[in-house]
Amino acid sequence: MHDHIYPASTPELTKHRRELAPEIDRAFHEFSKAAFGEGALPRKVKQLIAVAVAHTTQCPYCIRAHTLGALRDGASEREIMEAIWVAAEMRAGAAFAHAAIALEAMADKTSQP
Repeated sequence: MHDHIYPASTPELTKHRRELAPEIDRAFHEFSKAAFGEGALPRKVKQLIAVAVAHTTQCPYCIRAHTLGALRDGASEREIMEAIWVAAEMRAGAAFAHAAIALEAMADKTSQP
């Protein structure tokens, strides 16, 4: 038993996950390596994108891993925080934009579910 909502990512859990589906685990890691490899976007930028996305998906494992990855690939703490603020704006912006659905429903009171 652990005292957090999410269990710690341990070597034992990683090994067990890999043993349960080795081909899929291997394919996922190859995909990840390809996605984060140098390309049109440098690795640092990809890690900053991942930090932002991890905050919108709210995955604590991804937040930690990609924050450390961004630091490893040369991102500054200010760049990481700015990426997080971009993610926050996108989440808030989505709620703001989707208000159009509520406004439309309020305007069209005749189409009751």
